[in-house]
Amino acid sequence: MAQKFKDAFQKMAQNIPKGGGGEGGGPGRGAGAAKAASRAAGSLMVAGGLGYGAYNSLYTVDGGHRAIVFNRVVGMKDQIYNEGLNFNIPWFERPVVYDIRTRPVNLQTLTGSKDLQMVTLGVRVLHKPDTNHLVWIYRHLGKNYDERILPSLMNECAKAVVARYNASELLTKREEVSAAINQELKVRCGVFHVILEDVAITHLAFSPEYAKAVEAKQVAQQDASRAKYVVLGAIQEKKTIITKARGEAESAELIGTAVKRNPGFMKLRRIDAAKDIADIVAGSGNKIYLNADSLLLNLLGDADDKFEKSIGGEKGWFGRK
Repeated sequence: MAQKFKDAFQKMAQNIPKGGGGEGGGPGRGAGAAKAASRAAGSLMVAGGLGYGAYNSLYTVDGGHRAIVFNRVVGMKDQIYNEGLNFNIPWFERPVVYDIRTRPVNLQTLTGSKDLQMVTLGVRVLHKPDTNHLVWIYRHLGKNYDERILPSLMNECAKAVVARYNASELLTKREEVSAAINQELKVRCGVFHVILEDVAITHLAFSPEYAKAVEAKQVAQQDASRAKYVVLGAIQEKKTIITKARGEAESAELIGTAVKRNPGFMKLRRIDAAKDIADIVAGSGNKIYLNADSLLLNLLGDADDKFEKSIGGEKGWFGRK
């Protein structure tokens, strides 16, 4: 284009008459100068028009993009233009470039669960347009197609899916809920020729009243579990006491039977008791003024005879008249 401007200026310079002018021949020279200026202006206009046409007849489609063309005569063309350098007719045609790469959009909605609990749900959607239907998308939705359809479709699909689950199931079956929303949203977006690659739940929150109720329920369950263990401990302690009492009763019964059958058993027990008492008295620094019979230390006296007489009398410890 610069070369064309240069050629036009050279032609204009050649057409301008050279040499000085006197008063004679003035009208002829003025007419020639006007004609030369007119030719130069025409050449400039032609060069400008050619430059404008050359500049606007080419456009570039970047990577990850596709283009469609609007023609002022026939309207939208059905052809999809790929990446690279493409041609169009200046003024008559206008290219519209679409970004066909996957783009994220974050959507949030407030809905109710099956048990009528309000849930705030945040969803991240990865989407892109269908390259085979870019002309349809431009005619019906425009370039901001995602802002027109995704918020309303996501709200409707999320409300429909969340209403099938209880509040607790939304936490325990989160993957299932996400898959159900993905399936519903893909079907609805397919009508508008929008491809969904992934749908993920990024935020799930309940109302403050429900959160307080869940916390109170957890505290009550912990208190109930603690009381249960206290009851179990009391039951075990009761069994221990009963077992110990039974053992002591059986021990007393066995001792009574042994004493009744063989009085020498009591002598042996008296000897054991005397040994323990003797060890205690020997280790004590105090003086003892009690009788040896009172301390069960009289093992050589007549204490055993008295004990045998008390057993062999008419009325013994374990006998009857």
